[in-house]
Order: sequence, then C-alpha cells, then structure tokens
Amino acid sequence: MDEEENIASSRNSAAENRAHEECGENQHCKENTDAAASADVTNGNWKEAKIKCSDTQQKVPSAPVNGQPMSAQTQSMQYKQLTLFEKKFLLAVERGDLAGVRRYCDTAPEDFNINCCDPLGRSALLMAIDNENLDMIELLIDRGVEMKDALLHAINEEFVESVELLLDQENQIHVQGTPHSWESAERETFTADVTPLILAAHKNNYEIIKILLDRGISPIPCPHDARCGCEECTVSRADDCLRHSRSRLNAYRALSSPSLIALSSKDPILTAFELSWELRRLSFLEPEFKVDYIELRKQCQTFATALLDHTRTTQELEILLNYDPRGDVLETCGRMNLARLKLAIRYKQKKFCAHPNVQQLLASIWYEGLPGFRRKNIVKQTFQILFIGLMFPILSLAYVIAPYSRFGRIIKKPFIKFICHSASFLMFLILLALASQRIETKLFDFFRNDEAITKRGAPPTLIELMILAWVLGLIWSEIKQLWELGLLDYLSDMWNILDFVMNSLYVATITLRVIAYLQVQKEIDFHTGTAYLPRFMWNAFDPILLAEGLFAAANIFSSLKLVYIFSVNPHLGPLQISLGRMVIDILKFFCVYILVLFAFACGMNQLLWYYAEMEKLVCLKGSSLITGRNHTSIMNAVISGPITGFGPNRTFIPKSANEACLTWRRFVNLFETAQTLFWASFGLIDLESFELTGIQSYTRFWGLLMFGSYCVINVLVLLNMLIAMMNHSYQVITEQADTEWKFARTKLWMSYFEDGATVPPPFNIIPTPKTVYYLIRWFLKKFCSQTEFAKNEAIKTIRRKARQASERDHRYQNVMRALVRRYITNEQRTAERQRGVTEDDCNEIKQDISALRYELIELLGGRNRETHGTVSKRGRQKERRLMKGFDLNFLFMDTTTSFDEDYDSMQEYQQQQQQPTVGRKVKSPSRNKFVRLARGLAGKRNRGNRWRQLIEATRSKVMPFSRSSESVNSESTTHGHRQISATASLGRVDSNLDASIRRSMFARKVTTLLQEEANNLSTDLEEDNQRIGSSYSADANQIIAVTRTKSKNEWI
Repeated sequence: MDEEENIASSRNSAAENRAHEECGENQHCKENTDAAASADVTNGNWKEAKIKCSDTQQKVPSAPVNGQPMSAQTQSMQYKQLTLFEKKFLLAVERGDLAGVRRYCDTAPEDFNINCCDPLGRSALLMAIDNENLDMIELLIDRGVEMKDALLHAINEEFVESVELLLDQENQIHVQGTPHSWESAERETFTADVTPLILAAHKNNYEIIKILLDRGISPIPCPHDARCGCEECTVSRADDCLRHSRSRLNAYRALSSPSLIALSSKDPILTAFELSWELRRLSFLEPEFKVDYIELRKQCQTFATALLDHTRTTQELEILLNYDPRGDVLETCGRMNLARLKLAIRYKQKKFCAHPNVQQLLASIWYEGLPGFRRKNIVKQTFQILFIGLMFPILSLAYVIAPYSRFGRIIKKPFIKFICHSASFLMFLILLALASQRIETKLFDFFRNDEAITKRGAPPTLIELMILAWVLGLIWSEIKQLWELGLLDYLSDMWNILDFVMNSLYVATITLRVIAYLQVQKEIDFHTGTAYLPRFMWNAFDPILLAEGLFAAANIFSSLKLVYIFSVNPHLGPLQISLGRMVIDILKFFCVYILVLFAFACGMNQLLWYYAEMEKLVCLKGSSLITGRNHTSIMNAVISGPITGFGPNRTFIPKSANEACLTWRRFVNLFETAQTLFWASFGLIDLESFELTGIQSYTRFWGLLMFGSYCVINVLVLLNMLIAMMNHSYQVITEQADTEWKFARTKLWMSYFEDGATVPPPFNIIPTPKTVYYLIRWFLKKFCSQTEFAKNEAIKTIRRKARQASERDHRYQNVMRALVRRYITNEQRTAERQRGVTEDDCNEIKQDISALRYELIELLGGRNRETHGTVSKRGRQKERRLMKGFDLNFLFMDTTTSFDEDYDSMQEYQQQQQQPTVGRKVKSPSRNKFVRLARGLAGKRNRGNRWRQLIEATRSKVMPFSRSSESVNSESTTHGHRQISATASLGRVDSNLDASIRRSMFARKVTTLLQEEANNLSTDLEEDNQRIGSSYSADANQIIAVTRTKSKNEWI
C-alpha cells in the first residue's frame, strides 16, 4: 500500500507541475476585462467571466512604466505567475542552497525565467543581496542574471563586497553610450533621481563612497537654485512639482553627507560652511521641507566642528583658522588674520566658533598684552583694568604721535584696546549725564545764568562741545567700519544698526540746534520780539523742543550700548543673549497686540467721539447750569456752561471745567483712543472716563462692554501669551546659552583683533603720521607705478607671492588631509564599537549555517536526502509567502487559471446537486477533496486506520484553506517532516486554491464551503462514535500518542 501511495503522490505532483506550467503560459486580461469578470464572479455568473477572460488572452497591451512603454518580455515577467520550478528555485536561493541553485539552473526547463521575482518583487539576485550571500551572487551573475537596480539594493544594504562585484560585472557588460543597468531598469524601490553615489551618501558609508568615487560612478550634479527659471526646471516643476522638490532634497541630503564631503572636497570646512549657509537659505525658500533642510544644516555644522576635535597642536589650529586662499600673502604673513574664523562668523557657524580649541586660541590672542592676567585674583584684575582705563588718553596720544614706538604699540593689544574704547565710551556717558543735570550752570554760574541757557537758540555749552567731539569720533569710527565690511555685512549686525540710529539722532539734534540758533539770530536782526519768549509760549514744534526730544532718545540708545560690552563677562553675557532673543518675541507679540488695539480703538472712537467733543466744549467754555432735553438745548448748555449728564428728573448736572479738560482727550480721535487703551493695559484708566457729557445709558453700556472685552483679551490672553513665549525662548536659549554667548563674545573679540580703529573717540579724529604715510604710499602707487624700477619690483613681488601662496596651500592641505584621516578613522572605530550584534548579523550567521548544511549534503552525496532542521520565524514566513504565491500585486495578476479551476468545480457541484440523493448526503467539492484525503491515508479499513483518517482530515480542515501543496511541503520540511503522510496526501489539493485573486474574490464562498464541511465532518464523527463504541476511542488515543511521540523524536 505504501508503494501505491508513493505512485499516487508522484502522479499528483506531476499533474500539479503541468497545471502550474499551464497557468504560467496563460496571458493576462485587460484591466477592464478583469473588472467585468470580477463583477460577474461576485454575482455568481462564473461562465460569463470565463468567456470574457478567454476572449482576451492574446490581447494584452504594454503598460507604461515610469512614463515609458514596457517590452513584451518585461510585461510578461511582471504579470506572469511563478511556476513550481521557479518557486523551488527562489526558495533554494532564499535558503542559500548553492548546490540546489546550481542544479536548478542546469536542469531548468525551456520556460524557466532566471529573473523571476517572488511575491515581494525580489529577484533571485536581490534575495542573495538581502541575505548577504556573496557566493550566491557570484553564481547568479555567472548564470547571466539581469542586474537591473541590484547595485542600489547592495548599497542600501551596505554590502561592500557585492558592490564591488556588481561594479566589476557592470564594467564588463556596459556598452559605451548606453545607460547603466541601474538607469535603464524599471524602479519600484528607488526613484529615478537616486544614483548609486547619492544613495551611498545617504547611508554615509565611507567604503562604498570611496569605491564609487575612485571609479567615477554617477557624480552628483549641482542642484539648481530653488528660484531657477531655466527650461529644465520649468518643465520639471510643471510636470511634477513634488518630484522636483524631492529630487533637490535628495541631492542636498547626499551633498551634506560627512563621508562625501570628507572624501571628495579639497577644503571640507569651506564646503561645509557654504553648504550650511545654502541649506539655511533653502529652509526659507521651501518652508514645506524646512525641518529637513535645518536638520541637514545642523549635520554640516556638526561635521565642521568635529574636524576641530582632531587638531593636536596650536600650529595646526593656526594654519586651519588663518587660511585664506584669496588673501595677500605678504600682508598676512607673521600675524593672525583668522580668515577662516571670520568666514565662520559670517556663515553663523556657532558651534565651530564656540569650540574649546578655537576659544583657547582666541583667549591667548585676547590677553596677549597682559601676561598672567587670568591667573590674578579679582581684586588685582580690577585695579589693573581701572589703571589702563584712566590711562586711555595718554595711550591714545602716544599712538597718534608715535604709532610704531614701544609705548605707542601698547594700545594695539586687543584687551588693552578694548579697555581704552570702553573707558572712552563710559566717559561719553558721563558727559551725557552732566549735560542732563546742567552741571555747567552750577559750576560756572558767575559766567552764565540758567536763563540764558533755556532761551531759544542758545549757543552750546562746554559739556555740549565735548559731547560734539565724541559724536564726531563715533561717526568717523562707524564710517571706517562700514567701508571695511561693506553695507550687507555691516547691516547684518544688530549692534551696528543701534549705533547708526544713535548717531543719526545726535546728528539730527545738532542740526536742529543749529537751525534754532540761526532762526533766533534772524528774529533778533528783524526785531520781531519772539526771540526772547518764555518756554511755555513756544511753538509745539519749535526746533529746540524737537532737538531735546531727539537728544533724550539718543541718550537712551547710548546707555543701551553698555549691554554690548557686557558680553565679555561670563555672567552677564548669557543674560544679554537671552534679553536679545526675548526682544524678538516682544516684537512678534506687538504685531498681534497692535491689531487688537487698533480694532477696539476704531470701535470705541466711533461710539464716543460725539460726547468727547461735548466734553471739549465744556472745557473751553465753563459756564453755569442750563436745563433742557433736546439736542439744541444740550448744545446751548455746552456753549453756555459745563454739564455732565442728566439727573433723575432729566436735568443736567454741572461738571467742572477741570474734569472736562482731563476727560475730553480720551476718545476725541483715533490716536487719543488708542493711547487710552494702551495705558488701560497697565491699569491707568478708570471707569470714570466713560462718564461723558450727555452720554446715554445705552451708549455708556456698550462703551463699558467694549472696554471690558478689550481688557479681557489683552490682559488674560495676550499678556499671558507673551509670558509663555518669553518663557519658552528663555528655556531654549538656556540649553544653548554657552554656545550663544561664546559666539557673541567671539564676534566682539574679532572686532578688536583688526588693525583699524585703534584709537578710541574722540582722539580718532586727529590725523596721525600713519595716516599721512598711507596716503603718500597710495599716491606713489597710483601715479608712479609705470617706471622700470617699479615694474621690476612688481615682478619680484608677484614671484614671492606665488611661492608663498604655494607653501601656504601645501601646509593647509597637509593639515586638512591629516584631520580628515583622523576623523574617518575615529568614525569607523566609533561605529564598530557602537554597532554591537544586530539582527543582520544573526541573519547572516543563519544564512551561512544553512548554506553550509546544503554544501555538506552535496559533498556527502545526499542530493535526494531529506534534511531536517529549524528555520527562523522570518524564514518560515518568507518561504510560506513564496510557496503560497502570496503576491502584493494580486490585483494585476491573471485570473484565467483560477476561473478555469473554480468554474469546473462549480459545474461538478451543480451536477451533484441535480442528482437524486438516496439514503446519503450530497457532499460539496471541498467535501469530496477531504474524503479523498481520508481514503488515501487509510491502507486498509480497520478501526485504527478509520480514526487516523478522521484525525488527519480534521487537521487538514483547521489549516488555512488557501495553503497550497508547496507551502505545506515547505512547512513540513522546516519542521522536520513531522507529518509526512499527511503532507503526501495533501499534495492532491489543487495548487490554484491558494491564488491571491481567488482569496479576494471568493472569500464568502470559501467560508460557506468550510462551514458546510465542518458540519458534515462533525455529523460523521457523531455517527461513527455511536456505531463503533468506546473501544475505538481507546485505539484512537493510542494512535494519537504514538503519532506525537514519533513527531517529537523526528523533531529531536
């Protein structure tokens, strides 16, 4: 009986193979035909669905892929179902069975497609790449498998050996002038803009990037600007704006890769700076991807800062920070120009500037003129700073008279220079305070009196003349700074804008004072009598009054300039940075606040302007009580006397003129109403301001309601929102307080490292011999450079410059190469230490063990030997999907084969339904299959085999109905052949039952058949139990126990 079972099993397997081959040879229907057939099947019309599919088998058009039509072979490959031989081939590749794959390739039938794909769309080559099986990749390449985008998958898996192997194969098969394999393939995983180098840069893999760069594979083109209007960008943006933006983002994500910058750029730090600034600009131009661009910008900043970690000596750091390829070698030789650090400040590389190595070098330069200053205690440091501050006039005059003398060069030291400038500015603030207190009238009262000073057009006093000298010095200093930096760089610093506003206010004050003086002198000459009027009788916009207002505002800005000096202090500096950021929040808040203020001001002014005008008339007139009710009487009352409103008997209540003069301004126009609401935010406006002359109760109620609504919105909502914003900003700044402060301090230090603006105001307006020397040299160079001697000297100078520039570049390149080498080595070691044991490592070990097992079987000659072993859960899942034909693209699969099978089954079922039933139940086609399975299990009809048959049928029933014979065989193999007999019997189940299209279309019918089969089996079990008796149950339990023991032994 066992031989008969084996023969029957082999016949069934052969029939299944033929069925699979027939299924694979069928063409697929069109989409509309599929939809119509699906509708017919859903409605129960199987015959029409079969006819529709059979009529369109040879009429399948080529569907476009990525905008290009597919070839017939590609289309067939995409829609053709896998044959049983192809499934076994892919399963062998998945398991790493080299001998099996080699055998399948040697004994392959004619219709075998070595480039077939599994249900997940992976070809055999991609499966080998995922498993990192290099031997399998070599075997498949030798067998002529198509690579397509396999190189991209290998890069994505970071499988370096396979990348080299695929590149070698690409060099052999590539024809000049034709696209590469990864360019011509239909891509499903990667977009068309992703090249091997871009993908490797995304992975930040140094080895793969180095391999691709050495071979010159797909260099990354420079992305077009976001506002580019060329034809290519216009067409791409009109075709697909999302793809256009994503392609630019992918390119910049690759360009900002630290690995690519380190391996491809000659000046990685400069590249990181420029790319970071470009990404910052793109974050504003494309706000949809702002988060991505900001993250890439941080990545570039981190890379540039990480290179500083590997500087080992001060000499390396100086070479790095002083390198300027465009600078003049002769002028920069022998001193610190810090060109690269200036560039970092310009590009706002805060982490780079705040690096400890950079700060240590800057601190050594800053305290160069005061050795041992930092080691002194706070008392000694304070006295030394005060002494230098008091000496600033002497040091300034010494530099003006003899700039190159030993005593004159003291002020050129950065810290001494800063102390002198700070002392000069403090002296300027003291003069402003003296001017505001009119100290000259108190000290020199016998020369002048206070009345002469307060008159219109008074000449400047001694203090004011000193202030004028300081203002001229400050203006000259700002002009020189503007000339050196340029307009854009000058305006990029907010402190420069503050200085510009301050100086502008002083200039306007001086101008108005001059105008007032000239105007008074003119009035005196013409004897108009207005030159000596008292102040309370002056015009509201008199030049003196305007000048005093502007001068007061200039004093405020001058005092705020002290905050800039505080940035040097480690305690006040971070606080100054926090205040600066909160000012930005306050400005944002005022945008909303002004909108609310303007809205309520318009409403309340519209409501109360009439009564405010009446209050104004009361203030101006101030007469006695008048009674009346109509408008005319009210106006007459306003003209003739003060009134406040109606009393209980509708009589006017008198109101004093002083009260009316205080309240009429509150709502008389839009500007006054806005001021009233502004001061109401601070609680300075009471409800008595709404007790206006002649106001009605209804109007008063609406006025109070609007005022209350404004207070609620302003106080409870907006002010609390401002507090929350400032609190959030302070928390964010606190986290980065050290970096922000060090960056601000670096900018201040760098401003004093320059040679210009050595002498503080007001001594900087005095011409120095140095200025005369520079003027003479410029004149000689301009007009006397055409002589023969000048030409020879120019040639010698050019040669020296070229030689020194070459030496400078050579030193910088040596340092940069050393830093990059140390950086890459450290990154590789860090990655190896942090990597640990990952899931990929475990899968690789499992793959090696599986490949070794099959190699041993091949060497021992056990080609047909059954192997027993365990497979991981993921491996069983992949094998089950492969053997079951689980395809994610089942909606595009051919449905003809499943229609044929199901149509035949339905016809058989209908014929059985039409036959008369005589003493026996009519069973469904599924029931017949299970009955055949049960009969095949039984070799003879005894009681034990009968129970075994029912048990195996029950086991088969609980299995998923869609499982094919291949999946059952696969599971049986992976679990150690615990159910050999059941597997052989289940091989008779039609393989098309597991088709994905059938699962989606016939779910209800399958559920009904299974339910019916379960009921029939349950009925049969009950009848057999009643007929056979309890003795058979004992036999069944014994058989089950023996079966379990046998399965356990086989598993062990």
